[in-house]
Amino acid sequence: MQFAAIPLNLLGDKTSADYLNTGMWSKKAIAEAKRYCDVNLAADTSDNGFTTVPTQAELKLNPDAAYVHYVANETIGGVEFDYIPETGDVPLIADMSSTILSRPVDVSKFAMIYAGAQKNIGPAGLCIVIIREDLLGKAAAQTPTLLNYETHATNGSMYNTPPTYSWYMAGLVFEWIKERGGLKAMGEINGRKAAKLYAAIDDSDFYANPVTKANRSWMNVPFTLADADLDAAFLEGAAEQGLITLKGHRSVGGMRASIYNAMPEEGVDALVAYMQAFERTQG
Repeated sequence: MQFAAIPLNLLGDKTSADYLNTGMWSKKAIAEAKRYCDVNLAADTSDNGFTTVPTQAELKLNPDAAYVHYVANETIGGVEFDYIPETGDVPLIADMSSTILSRPVDVSKFAMIYAGAQKNIGPAGLCIVIIREDLLGKAAAQTPTLLNYETHATNGSMYNTPPTYSWYMAGLVFEWIKERGGLKAMGEINGRKAAKLYAAIDDSDFYANPVTKANRSWMNVPFTLADADLDAAFLEGAAEQGLITLKGHRSVGGMRASIYNAMPEEGVDALVAYMQAFERTQG
């Protein structure tokens, strides 16, 4: 829904927008935006299999674009931006669905941040939008009322009955994060979790991760086994240890460990121990 709402609200009198294509969620956002405007691919890493992100110098930005859109973290490929793109006077829009609340972020560098709740906030069905007030009130005439950001801003997000259960659950999660020390503490925990798992992969000839090290995701860690014929046995053994949903996305294959805020550090320790034990017996 946000993929459509963004161009409807933010194009104004312009006809094009810049998009960075770094994976499946970028592709979905681009496909939807093309229904409403001309899309300039300011960067496209499909030629390297979405295993890296473009550098600032590689961005082919249009100074007349209505906005620049990118996905901070691609969950399927496990690819994450290690910097915030500089876009000058052109508004920067970020999909942070899978990284929001995982660590501190300088919100002032963005014109808009949006995020589905289902990774680090609460149940699916809730989406958070953080938007600069000067971008409100510019929606195209055909924009549905409930897709107009001004509607929600002027009605306290309650123009219609909101998803109350999801709001309640999100509130509990916010309290939980505060009790744990806030985003700074979450960032420290998540950094350790990712470092442990990537170390286990890099220290082994049995496991591999294809992503450029600087662009490896903190939240989604894909990896392959040296022999794909062992995938089924790996997953079966993992399930016996209580380690589930490790099968990689069908478009990538292999394994993928999603280690969002709710995954305790002990869970990563257990996965690493299992990976090492599996390698000793099957490697």
